[in-house]
Amino acid sequence: MSDFAGMEDLLQDFLVEAGDLLSGVDNKLVDLERAPDDRGLLNDIFRGFHTIKGGAGFLNATELVTLCHLTENLFDKLRNGELEITPETMDVILAATGAVRDMFGFLEGGQQPSAADPGLIEGLRAALSGQLAGAAADEPVKSAGELVDDGPAPAAAGEPDWNALHQAVAKVPAKVEKPAPDAPPLPVSHDVSDKSPDEIIKAAIGRRATDKPGFSGPMGRRESEKTRDNSIRVDTARLDQVLNLSGEIGLTKNRLNALRSEILAGNADTETYHALDVAVSQLDLLVSDLQNAVMKTRMQPIGRLFQKYPRIARDLARNLGKDVELVLAGEETEIDKTMIEDLSDPIIHLIRNAVDHGVEDKNERQANGKSPKSIVRLEARQEGDHIVILVADDGRGMNAEKLRAKALSKGLITDEEANTMDERQSFNLVFMPGFSTAENVSDVSGRGVGMDVVRTNIQKLNGTIDIKSVL
Repeated sequence: MSDFAGMEDLLQDFLVEAGDLLSGVDNKLVDLERAPDDRGLLNDIFRGFHTIKGGAGFLNATELVTLCHLTENLFDKLRNGELEITPETMDVILAATGAVRDMFGFLEGGQQPSAADPGLIEGLRAALSGQLAGAAADEPVKSAGELVDDGPAPAAAGEPDWNALHQAVAKVPAKVEKPAPDAPPLPVSHDVSDKSPDEIIKAAIGRRATDKPGFSGPMGRRESEKTRDNSIRVDTARLDQVLNLSGEIGLTKNRLNALRSEILAGNADTETYHALDVAVSQLDLLVSDLQNAVMKTRMQPIGRLFQKYPRIARDLARNLGKDVELVLAGEETEIDKTMIEDLSDPIIHLIRNAVDHGVEDKNERQANGKSPKSIVRLEARQEGDHIVILVADDGRGMNAEKLRAKALSKGLITDEEANTMDERQSFNLVFMPGFSTAENVSDVSGRGVGMDVVRTNIQKLNGTIDIKSVL
């Protein structure tokens, strides 16, 4: 039985809006890591957690409120100059966003979230008290012009108004008529209290660096169990267009009926037949326009898919000891919603492959005269009736000869096949089941299934995949 009986509309609206907010927070955190003094980013992230906390309060999701409140307090200190952002602080913040996403999974299943990992709570407390390595600012910044106290965060443009939403849905049980308190009692954990702050952070986030892409925890477990989300968010301008076209079709239908009556009554002349021809042509155009408009309501900007990848690339690069920036382009490119969902996993595989295999570590890049920071580019663009998605990196490139040798050593091709392969055919060896260039099997790669899955999924969408590389 659902924990949210009578609140289903409020819950679904919260999950949509809060999910978008959290994805935005994820991207801003990646940016913040490169620009830790950006006051605008700090304020935006603070407001994101503040807004999610407010919606969770209406749902009486106390554990989610608790976690968001702690994280919100941490960002309040960061934006006011009381604390500095350090790698340790960033780690615990990213762990907190992951835990918030896990709690969304419980909500999707109609259950109240369970408490966050005690190690994560201790890590947030340590960050708040300045006990994490380098977390406390040497001297709080007091420049009035630079750090004016914002007071309570105003609702940012586009943020959901949970109060209005609360009034719009069906009556909510009395126990959640008021928001949960801003600071509910925090669970006390004694099992990790004797650990150092660094150990606390590792306990809280250690498993996340090598997590498989996509949602972890309860949300990940339910993802395979639940049916595809059939809902879609449509721009109101497109709905207006559909309504206008429907109205014009109605008027044209009335005109055709009037002409039909004249013809049946025997009063038709040349002018009547001409008017009939014009009306039929107009109806044909209107129906065609309506069909196109309805089709466009299924289209979504691919940026909604792209926005989760910077965090994935960041976490993987950090785990591998690499400095990688994921650059996004063409986020406004529109694609069918169902196709967006089916492209998610293949793109994740390609990004992971680029970060793990494509780009070098910092030392190797510097030895070759390259910038220590690698660039992976994810781009979408429309070419005619097709959508092109590009994943590119500035790494060492692919060596066709080494690929053939690896395939030979694994028994995937014969000597004769290897000797007759051109460069493109050699590159395509990476799509063979069981092929991998990784020397060791890890949580990231080495099993030889990733690229095979990518090609299979792309072909299911009637698409093709091609590889180009320069050494």
